[in-house]
Amino acid sequence: MSNNSQFQKDKYARVIKSYAKNLGFDFCGIAKAEFLEEEAPKLEAWLNQNYHGQMAYMANHFDKRLDPTKLVEGAKTVVSLIYNYYPEQQLSEDKKDFKIAKYAYGTDYHFVIKDKLKSFLLHLKDEIGEIHGRAFVDSAPVMERQWAQKSGIGWLGKNSLLLNRQMGSFFFLAELVLDIEASPDAPMTKDYCGTCTKCIDACPTDAIVQPGVVDGSKCISYFTIELKDQIPYEMKGKFENWVFGCDICQDVCPWNSFSSPHEESQFNLHPDLKKMDARDWMEITEETFQKVFAKSAVKRTGYNGFLRNIKFNL
Repeated sequence: MSNNSQFQKDKYARVIKSYAKNLGFDFCGIAKAEFLEEEAPKLEAWLNQNYHGQMAYMANHFDKRLDPTKLVEGAKTVVSLIYNYYPEQQLSEDKKDFKIAKYAYGTDYHFVIKDKLKSFLLHLKDEIGEIHGRAFVDSAPVMERQWAQKSGIGWLGKNSLLLNRQMGSFFFLAELVLDIEASPDAPMTKDYCGTCTKCIDACPTDAIVQPGVVDGSKCISYFTIELKDQIPYEMKGKFENWVFGCDICQDVCPWNSFSSPHEESQFNLHPDLKKMDARDWMEITEETFQKVFAKSAVKRTGYNGFLRNIKFNL
């Protein structure tokens, strides 16, 4: 059976999109797997400016980041998926309370979405036959936002995040790289941010150095998660009580007025987290930290790193 017939490509695209919906993904876009020629000089310039700070892994596998055929032999298709994580309930409405990024409220998304993608691949093999592919959830050198834009499910905002007109930006991105040809979607070529600069104006550490370019080494998320050293003193007073990650540039984005609560029970706030006030956070023991954040992405920073972040905000 030839892989080249248009009928077959259309069929594969329908199968992919239908099952993506069944698994709870809000959007699914398809792009042809090819070298990201336009992104190569941008990535190189970003690395040369040292905007990745201590995130050495960002400089690794340069070729793989730009070429999906180096991740999956014979890759022909990149499927981009959106999964909502916008919470129904905020951690706290009190500006004096400590804050963690909304994506870390519940179970670590790597586990939740990876399980769905494993099921996705198995289903495709059942439906289509012998195919090869890999699933990615922010876990490999894949330029996920660029692939999502290429597949038509959003555009890159001034804060460099992917924006979607129906959902804003409070969602996870995931990818399947497959060795079958599926009919691609038209890329998103329009920028719907217009003249708005709310995200740039709101960033307290001036991490958005120009529209679409973020100096990662100045981002509150970088300081509170990636940086293992002491946080630079000149940042004192600028974190606005964020102790793990930061949502400032998303919270002010007008497109996020379209965000609606997710339906994934695993992303719900841990019940103990709801009860904690500022004093509880300051006096948190390692035992409580391990219990409350047992399955959370917050564990990435470690107990000592978490305490460092809390003290830096005092």
